[in-house]
Amino acid sequence: MADSHLGEFLRARRAGLRPQDVGMASYGVRRVAGLRREEVAVLAGVNADYYTRLEQGRERHPSAQVLDALGRALRLDPDAHAHLHQLAGTAPSNQFTHTADRISPALRQLMDGYPGAPAFVINRTLDVLAGNALAEALHSPFRRADNLARMTFLDPAGRQFYTRWSRTAQATVSHLRQTAGLDPDNPRLRELVRALTEHSADFARLWNTHAVRGKTQDAKHFLHPDAGPLALTYQAFDVRDAPGQQLVVYQAEPGSPSAQALNLLGSIHAMVPTRGGAS
Repeated sequence: MADSHLGEFLRARRAGLRPQDVGMASYGVRRVAGLRREEVAVLAGVNADYYTRLEQGRERHPSAQVLDALGRALRLDPDAHAHLHQLAGTAPSNQFTHTADRISPALRQLMDGYPGAPAFVINRTLDVLAGNALAEALHSPFRRADNLARMTFLDPAGRQFYTRWSRTAQATVSHLRQTAGLDPDNPRLRELVRALTEHSADFARLWNTHAVRGKTQDAKHFLHPDAGPLALTYQAFDVRDAPGQQLVVYQAEPGSPSAQALNLLGSIHAMVPTRGGAS
């Protein structure tokens, strides 16, 4: 039977909803968790057989209107809704062109111009392409600060460094799922997902939920062996002349213990040479 990424996504999101989540009564014995296909079809106002063909990969070209209805039925947030359209090929693709993983001199200068804030650049697969001195100091507990997903799931330092590890893990996988919709043929993504699935049961479990989330802004909590606990917020900015790259900047509340800890971290690592290309 033919299969598709779209069908996998629909099945996973259907399995994550209960009848009470969507205001439906539950009846009969449920052999698997989540909504039945017929229930999703009713909620979306589509034919149940048509919806079944979508999940099974026998129908691969739904209209944008059908996808919008399914997105509402499955209670998808904006990131997941956009991901649904990407998987079905109904979203514009010209904004997802490939770009080289090189950092422009102007971007490097911009990062270095913020000595009091950890700043680094990532690509769609969360490879760390470059960072300023304080970003390198922040990530110094890791053996290699080369990829945020690998650091989270495969480096022993990850579970101590990310004090809210479960939340970090979920956000990391959700970001990679978004990338899978935007750039499904990315060979680096396939290589990374294969390695993480093979060596981390936690990653494999989260990957199969098909949760989707972009990186924009959030709070992060770290425990650094040199500076202690850090409560920071971050903003992620798209690099306009390098599609797929994002500049991530962490900040502490002025005058807070975390701001003092960042200052201490910068002082401790002031004389340590940068590692060039990682943060």
